[in-house]
Amino acid sequence: MQVEQIMNRDVKTCGPHDSLNKAAQIMWDTPCGAVPVVDEQGSPVGFLTDRDVCMAAYTKNKPLTELPVEEAMARTPICCRAEDDLDSAAQLMRQHRTRRVPVIDGNGILVGLLTLDDLACEAARALRGGMNEKLRDLVLEVHLSINHGRIRLHPAV
Repeated sequence: MQVEQIMNRDVKTCGPHDSLNKAAQIMWDTPCGAVPVVDEQGSPVGFLTDRDVCMAAYTKNKPLTELPVEEAMARTPICCRAEDDLDSAAQLMRQHRTRRVPVIDGNGILVGLLTLDDLACEAARALRGGMNEKLRDLVLEVHLSINHGRIRLHPAV
């Protein structure tokens, strides 16, 4: 199965020169916890999470209206292609310890967003009478890699 089959195509974006206030408003209205940052042609140049917005406001001690997105965004977005298979996209997420991956076309233009939730929903979807166990295990691996060191497994009682 390919990324384009389950990705979210209705992705809200912002530009690097937009204010963090505008980005936060997008996240509030959508509702989502992150937005890709794109240039004038629609190519991803960054990625901004709600945590990035909060930390920028805290560390800069300025209102969001005075802070541009480019001061808080991750500058190297980890992207996959629409035609990539789900396994390779999930491996990319695991490798880079990220929950969300902008999806680009052959010209590098943003066409969607793939999230760990998308993969989890696909893994749980009935597949010929059963669940996609391979994808389910991969989703677990991605989740554990993202939360490495923060998750404590409780010993059996």
